Amino acid sequence: MNFQRVLRILPVVAFFLLLYQLANASETTVVTEGRYVMGDGDTLARAEEQVLRLAQRRAVEEAGLYIESTFHDIEKASSGKSFQSSSLEIRTIAAAITKTEILESRRSIENDRPSFYIRIRAIVDLDNLQAAVRRWQSEERLAEHFRRLQSENAELKVQLHELRTAPTGVRTLTIGPLGHTKSREQARILVEKAIPAHHLPQKLDLASRAAALDPQSVEPLIVRGQTYLRLASAAYANKSRQSEYSEYIDSARMDFDRAILIDPKNTWALLGRGDVSTWLQRPIEAAHAFEQVLELDPFFDLARYRLINLYTAEARKLVSLKQLSPALTVLQKCLPPQTPESWTPYQKEAYLLRSEIYKNLNLPAQAIDDLSAILRTDPTDRQALLARAALYQEELQGRAAKDDLEHACMLGATVACEQLP
Repeated sequence: MNFQRVLRILPVVAFFLLLYQLANASETTVVTEGRYVMGDGDTLARAEEQVLRLAQRRAVEEAGLYIESTFHDIEKASSGKSFQSSSLEIRTIAAAITKTEILESRRSIENDRPSFYIRIRAIVDLDNLQAAVRRWQSEERLAEHFRRLQSENAELKVQLHELRTAPTGVRTLTIGPLGHTKSREQARILVEKAIPAHHLPQKLDLASRAAALDPQSVEPLIVRGQTYLRLASAAYANKSRQSEYSEYIDSARMDFDRAILIDPKNTWALLGRGDVSTWLQRPIEAAHAFEQVLELDPFFDLARYRLINLYTAEARKLVSLKQLSPALTVLQKCLPPQTPESWTPYQKEAYLLRSEIYKNLNLPAQAIDDLSAILRTDPTDRQALLARAALYQEELQGRAAKDDLEHACMLGATVACEQLP
């Protein structure tokens, strides 16, 4: 009988800054320790990696800035054998710690299990750490954006049908002789009502009224353009013909183009232009728009996420055409060196694809490195474990291959279990 215990420690500490330290030095040295109890399914190498990460986590937290972290402790038992998969997700360790020195390392036995202890001296770059925390805040906004889209998805089809069956005709909006200041204030209020609105026809109506009241404001145009694209998404998900949603895309394009004419450096308008270009299957124009956004705001992670997906899709097309070198060049754009580990979950497909390319180009070491990057942030990724095990087998690294297969087997990958002796 299998059982699983998941322990998640969510962030409970508030952000705080050591102002004097930040003002006088960009680095600080921290001496700290970590402990880790090994599960039956763990390898020695993996247990040593986990205890080091635990110590590095404490070093980052003791450096003076709160950092978001999550700890998973997953344990399974099968046929009398237990397996523990501990994954400490410290999103900014790579960006924060510039050097780690091991001062003490020892092993002992606790409750019939090997226990690991380590004491380290870590140099923490406070400037990079502060930037990484800002990235985490941006990612939280991105996650909230996705949650809102998912919660609204069920309503989109109904609203789309409602919009299509509404009586046709021309609606005239009459605006009384109001002062310019009063009109702008009314437009602002309408935009504030439109942003949280779930009913898309109502959202369109509010944004359109705001745009009419204040023609020089970009906010109503951006909200309306985004709404048109969501209607296009709903129609596409409903397997509608292209002719049924192309009008929405064209309307969104006009709104975003007009917004950019008013404010050429508006990041949301540029993001919308990139989204429209993606819909129109113009990847070069879309990439240019997203890159413009990141030049203006390097922490605008929605644009970075769009670029990752765009480059990965483009590289996949090139791989299907057997154009491996051009595909590799494209992937390098979304997998640049020194990328923080916090982005690895979003780059997973790109890493998997690049590892496949490296394998086909007879570069197994690079392919293994890419798969290891995925497994550092998610040790339970079965696809990466199986792919790395196959590479280890080809390189005659039997022990490493067996470790990955055992790990994948305990995670439920039957193909891995079948390969074990």
